Amino acid sequence: MAAQLCTVVGGPVGDHALIGRARFWTPVRVLLAFTVIFLAFGWFAKAGCIQQTAAPGGGLSLDWNDGRQYTAMCYSDTVPLYGAERLNEGAFPYKKYWVEEAPGGGTEVRHMEYPVLSGLYQYVSMLVAKTWDASPLPGALQVVLYFNVVALGLSMAWLATIWATALLAGRRIWDVALMACSPLVIVHAFTNFDFLATAFAAAGLLAWARRRPLLAGVLLGLGGAAKLYPLLLLGPILVLCLRADPMQRTPRGRLSMRLRDVRGADSLGTWLAEVPARIRLLGTRPLGAAGLTTGGALVTWGLVNLPIAWLYPDGWREFFRLNTTRHADPDSLYNVVMSFTDWNGFDGVLRHGEAPAILNMVSLLLFATACLGIAYIGLTAPRRPRLAQLCFLVIAAFLLTNKVWSPQYSLWLVPIAVLAIPHRRLLLTWMTIDALVWVPRMFYYLGVDRKGLPEQWFTGTVLLRDLAVIGLCVLIIRQIYRPDEDLVRRDYLDDPGGGVVDRVSDPLLPWLPQILRPRISLDTHWTGAVAATRRTSRGKSAEPGPVHPVRPLETRPPARLG
Repeated sequence: MAAQLCTVVGGPVGDHALIGRARFWTPVRVLLAFTVIFLAFGWFAKAGCIQQTAAPGGGLSLDWNDGRQYTAMCYSDTVPLYGAERLNEGAFPYKKYWVEEAPGGGTEVRHMEYPVLSGLYQYVSMLVAKTWDASPLPGALQVVLYFNVVALGLSMAWLATIWATALLAGRRIWDVALMACSPLVIVHAFTNFDFLATAFAAAGLLAWARRRPLLAGVLLGLGGAAKLYPLLLLGPILVLCLRADPMQRTPRGRLSMRLRDVRGADSLGTWLAEVPARIRLLGTRPLGAAGLTTGGALVTWGLVNLPIAWLYPDGWREFFRLNTTRHADPDSLYNVVMSFTDWNGFDGVLRHGEAPAILNMVSLLLFATACLGIAYIGLTAPRRPRLAQLCFLVIAAFLLTNKVWSPQYSLWLVPIAVLAIPHRRLLLTWMTIDALVWVPRMFYYLGVDRKGLPEQWFTGTVLLRDLAVIGLCVLIIRQIYRPDEDLVRRDYLDDPGGGVVDRVSDPLLPWLPQILRPRISLDTHWTGAVAATRRTSRGKSAEPGPVHPVRPLETRPPARLG
């Protein structure tokens, strides 16, 4: 589909191609134009929930009568959160608290329930909306202005995500067209604030691919302060660097001062002046680069969170408290099982606010087990996997094993998917299934008594979505062990997003334990192993000849045509 669409803006090289010169419509600009169009579709999909109507006492109010947010399928968390998080009062998140009635009786103290960067984004958007409302410009309800301000900022974040992913795609840039025109963008672009995290995650991976590990860590840390999922990408980076690092001592080069040699102000100044050189030198080896990225991410996340945690500790802890006490969400596999059986869950019936301790432990253990399995694949596969492949597996494992899979979380997979699995039909099938889950979800929330759908209609589509994601994971694992089926590596590439591990061979003297070393096959050219003695088609053994090492595919020159 993308290949056919690109013929509108040029297509294959022809008689009138401009070699070495570019017109205005470059591939990246075409992708950004597609993105703007589909973001507009996403805004119109939510526009039904910001319609205004006459209030009973005069004035205007939102038209959410008779469950319109469900029947029009335009529900967005942004609209109710404007009042639920007390943003309409102009309050600063995390400092403001309120008391509300708890289900089953009693009261509880509440604060802003989002990570720091997402909460501050909501606060800044509220200030812009209130400033607009106080100006003589044409206006509307404050919540409508707030939604539009939020949507504009999220659109810029998604455009940044598209730009970074297009640069990561390299030669296969048109694969990103499926990301720009994804059905999930229409449905979930403005459901929540997840585009902030996708922008930082994509930019962090781009910085890693450009061999800027410290910058990659800073960007991933900022993404983790908006949603925690960008921090999960540190795991695949560390695994690939563990495999590729020869564990040889890095030469000091021109560095002349060690920290233990600092004795005064002059020597300290010399040591500080050499810090940038030390960082560049450390980033040249795989484990050093992984350490810079991990350290940069954790320090950045801490610096963003520290002021709020110091000044308003109760408000800062609210996000972690709610995630601890939440039960299995309707979208989780645990709820799917409960929906089709009489099972009451691991913890049974719990009171409001009581943490499901067993479910939390099971979810954590399942995710940890999946991560260990992914790490084992990354370390022992005959050829080192691509970074995007492991990133997709980790994020998918988190979503499948977690007790919460909010609908907009599927957007986390979209940028990684087009890099990891450039099979357009398969990706379009998964995205369409995932987007269509929104329809039974809305009518399930509407309620059977109001002509909605039973729960099993919704959980059945959730199960189909999960099976589609599992199928993509199986395909990735197959391509890891059969890299000749990987479309990215058919162009004599190794890992365009690999950064310091791109085109790096496995160490000749591996330092990892035997159980964690690559399983080298004697008849695979992907690892540079020697060719084994083969049997002829008649079933007779071939005469063993001289054994010659076979070069890896990425080092072979492409065959000339004709």
